[in-house]
Amino acid sequence: MRIAISTMNFRTVSAHAGRARRFLIYETTPDGEPVAQTPLQLPPSLIIHDFHCRGPHPLDDVDVLITAGCGMGFVKRMGARGVSVLISTEPNPDVAARLAVQGALPDAATVEGLKACHG
Repeated sequence: MRIAISTMNFRTVSAHAGRARRFLIYETTPDGEPVAQTPLQLPPSLIIHDFHCRGPHPLDDVDVLITAGCGMGFVKRMGARGVSVLISTEPNPDVAARLAVQGALPDAATVEGLKACHG
């Protein structure tokens, strides 16, 4: 499993995933342990909120994206790309990645109270 985590500072999980430019990337080992990979920094043109192109995107390579918050437009856009969005209140990205692998984070598509941002 390949996991992306939205971050502002490459140290903590952040919200506003649709406007995020920085992501921590994790890959799971065969025994299911998430291991940090090279972080991803998007150019402004590839921020999901403003990326209306149907072409390839660097986040297309992940299976799951973890964030502290996002709008439903972001959830729909990522879902159309085959990426599940999970919500984490855990600020530590290593712990959040482990919780995702364990199936302990809620799917953003089922979380009450997400903003109905355009998509």
